[in-house]
Amino acid sequence: MSSASHAGHPNGLHRFNTAAPLAAETALLTCCGSRRWAQRLAAHRPYPDLDTLLAAADEASYDLSQADLTEALADESSSGPPHSAPPAARTALRAAHAAYESSFGHAFVISLDGHRPEEYLDEVLAGIRTRLSHEPDHERAVAADELRRLARSRIALLIATPREPGYIGPDDTGPGGTDRAPGHTPHVPQTSYTAHTSYASQTSHSGCGPSGAGLSGPAR
Repeated sequence: MSSASHAGHPNGLHRFNTAAPLAAETALLTCCGSRRWAQRLAAHRPYPDLDTLLAAADEASYDLSQADLTEALADESSSGPPHSAPPAARTALRAAHAAYESSFGHAFVISLDGHRPEEYLDEVLAGIRTRLSHEPDHERAVAADELRRLARSRIALLIATPREPGYIGPDDTGPGGTDRAPGHTPHVPQTSYTAHTSYASQTSHSGCGPSGAGLSGPAR
């Protein structure tokens, strides 16, 4: 992302900083599925700017325990190809995902920041083929770093579009901070291969979005 995009949306950051703890944690869980990660970031508010928030997100990602990482990876799902992809590509992608998930027990996640949308499918297929050769411990470390990068992209989008439908903030909900049932997950703007920022089976967070920050979305 450019430095301009990292500036975020001042109102979005303010709304995040002043949201009720449950609302902030729920929004953060759309960026990374580790509850401890989300609780940590929410507890350290307010953040003076987006760069500080992203640095804190990185630090929390590096500190994920094995249980936290398992929880976060379990929340991702492998998205399908764009609707325009030919049948052969769809078949190849399904087979690649099935092989990866059979080998490692979780969805394939990859950040596609810096790649053009037309490159996504090739990047994902190449990534899966390469990473299938990894030992489980090595691949877990690679997946953790991809998840960290995806979380950064998702947070930037969350802050950049504060009035995306489903975002919970104090000036939307009154004194309680949320008017939704506990556990509700707000929708985050879409930036990935089929619709969110990672590439990790088609859910409401998996799609073929225009910005292409990555390929997979939380399976909620």
